[in-house]
Amino acid sequence: MLLGDVRRPRRGERYFGLRDLDMVNGEPAVENPDRPEFESLTPLHPDRIIRLENDSENLAARVVDLVAPIGAGQRGLIVAPPRAGKTVLLQSIAAGIQRNHPDIELMVLLVDERPEEVSDMVKNVQGEILSSTFDERGIRHIQVAEAALDRAKRRVELGKDVVILLDSLTRLARAYNHTKASAQGRLLSGGMDATAIQYPKKFFGAARNIEHGGSLTILATALVDTGSRMDDLVYEEFKGTGNMEIHLDQRLLEQRLFPAIDLHQSGTRREELLLSPGELQRMVVLRRVLASLDAVEAMALVIERMRQTASNADFLRAMTDSG
Repeated sequence: MLLGDVRRPRRGERYFGLRDLDMVNGEPAVENPDRPEFESLTPLHPDRIIRLENDSENLAARVVDLVAPIGAGQRGLIVAPPRAGKTVLLQSIAAGIQRNHPDIELMVLLVDERPEEVSDMVKNVQGEILSSTFDERGIRHIQVAEAALDRAKRRVELGKDVVILLDSLTRLARAYNHTKASAQGRLLSGGMDATAIQYPKKFFGAARNIEHGGSLTILATALVDTGSRMDDLVYEEFKGTGNMEIHLDQRLLEQRLFPAIDLHQSGTRREELLLSPGELQRMVVLRRVLASLDAVEAMALVIERMRQTASNADFLRAMTDSG
């Protein structure tokens, strides 16, 4: 993002010209030879938690903190069937980040989205919203996504912590497939070009915790059970590439349970780096308590007990002491 004085277009020019450059991505426009390139930075496992719990009534944020804690630099998938509450979950995550971590730069990236969903996100999230709608060409979806990622990388190079909430990785992959597919390329199942799938993988793979400061966290939704073989293939290609997954279950919403998170399928790799020993031990006990229940019963129990407690610390004490 550039800020400066502009001049009117001259004869034969279509656009305003930039006369003086004052700011680049929120920083003074001065040469900085010490700024490293993003690709040269050393990635580490996430080891600083982004705690979302901010209100006893924000159950979605509380559940995520418990079953799939997010660290700075996390590369997380939110696996979502249709009408499972992914948009509301993203808004809850955004609210937790904004309230608890005002120093984190939040970007919400909506790709190939319905216009009314964009308006709803703008209304409910205070962070930066970047979007393309379904009535735009595939190249526009790619331009918006790549511009957002490039800006995020520049901020991380300056030691900033940036979070991108992407909805959705599946639609971004479709856009690349329609735009970047090679005429002689090998087709995967569902019509996905083997070369085109590498572009969204590069986007998702940019998430990392940086040695000596800075991080890029990407939480992206992956659509499943849509009836599209291509969508299933996209999920299969990305499954295992993240270090955190949240699985939404439509059966939970049918039972009026929100957040509709499958507690057994969701989790974070190396969560011991994010939690204190005491928290980790209580989480292990909690999982043992819930292991004998199916997904619906487990979430029903968690929601019932959460509504009776003011914080996750109180909830864990109540659950593990009774367990």
